[in-house]
Amino acid sequence: MDKIVIEGGRPLNGSVQISGAKNAALPLLAATLLTGGAHRLRNIPLLRDIRTAKTLLYHLGATFEEGDPLCIHTDNLDGFEAPYDLVKTMRASVLVLGPLVARFKRARVSLPGGCAIGARPINLHLSGLQRLGVKIELQHGYVEASADRLVGNHIYFDIPTVTGTANLLMAAVLAEGQTVLENAAREPEEIELAKCLTNMGASIQGVGTSVITIEGVSQLQPMDHTIMPDRIEAATYLTAAGITRGQITVTPCIAEHLEAVIHKLEQAGVHFNIGEDSVQAIGGEVIRNVDIKTNPYPGFPTDMQAQIMAMMCLADGESIITEKIFENRFMHVSELKRMGADISVEGNTAIVRGRSKLQGAPVMATDLRASASLVLAGLAAKGITELSRVYHLDRGYTRLEEKLSGIGAKIERVKG
Repeated sequence: MDKIVIEGGRPLNGSVQISGAKNAALPLLAATLLTGGAHRLRNIPLLRDIRTAKTLLYHLGATFEEGDPLCIHTDNLDGFEAPYDLVKTMRASVLVLGPLVARFKRARVSLPGGCAIGARPINLHLSGLQRLGVKIELQHGYVEASADRLVGNHIYFDIPTVTGTANLLMAAVLAEGQTVLENAAREPEEIELAKCLTNMGASIQGVGTSVITIEGVSQLQPMDHTIMPDRIEAATYLTAAGITRGQITVTPCIAEHLEAVIHKLEQAGVHFNIGEDSVQAIGGEVIRNVDIKTNPYPGFPTDMQAQIMAMMCLADGESIITEKIFENRFMHVSELKRMGADISVEGNTAIVRGRSKLQGAPVMATDLRASASLVLAGLAAKGITELSRVYHLDRGYTRLEEKLSGIGAKIERVKG
């Protein structure tokens, strides 16, 4: 099994090219199922999760012409099942449920089951589809969905759900009449999906607000779309500037998507220069302690909680980090403590007492963002850090070690 080996203690300086957003690309790949034809997607990130999504589409009958743009042909789909072997490796596979039911009035999708960072049930997806007229049965660990027709309705989400909003949005664009999604997710990736669907011929209003109104249409045309830059990848590299006291510019980058992260990093002593499509972070001599509470967008993203915690391990003072999205997203704490961090956890709150230094150590990744936090800690630590189970990183960061090497990190991947 591969490892990443880091010799830390070096300020990072330079520019990093940000890849396409994984969390935008995955629902867009699912949306190609809504209509036949040749779909074109540009700026697809080269990630493990993207390979999984393409494998699932191939399983359903799609074919591909590789390159940029990636061309996806969906005229001759002949499958309606997302099997357990694929869904268990990537929960986002459940995103095919809405498009399959919308286009073919049937789908069979494995229940995702548990997850390292929390249960994340799909009950809000299923109850929303039922309100559109879909019959839902749970059989042998699978969701069996069928409908004679989909009819628009008012759907209220008890809590904002990113994949639930995407699934219901894709189902509603081909339903008869009007659908209203209330308390919908407002993440930039949801806006990206709605924008692409609109260009395909859908009628959608209220995008970017908590109330989205969809007027169903009878058919769509294939998509031709360029995927936005990944805001979490960009934010991770900006945090790398702060934790190593370096200077890093990320481009392309939409600063508006990073406002909550930039605000907290500024409080921690990082200075910023905002360009038209770039952001430069300049680390301060002293890392100041800040408190964090994760919240749905536009709040502080749960996907940056672990990375900020790594930085707070070196802050001058005590930080309180509260995780309000997932119930089990502190598994990186035990690994950070192996590097000398002083952290205690009480329920959904971590108390981080900053120290003057971290020490390199063998550590193990437990999930995607936890692994990113350990890389950041390793970049700042004294000595050698060996990170195992790096396949988690490959799910969400394109050529991480290559990009970090380009800005001065001493980092390499050791093949297992």
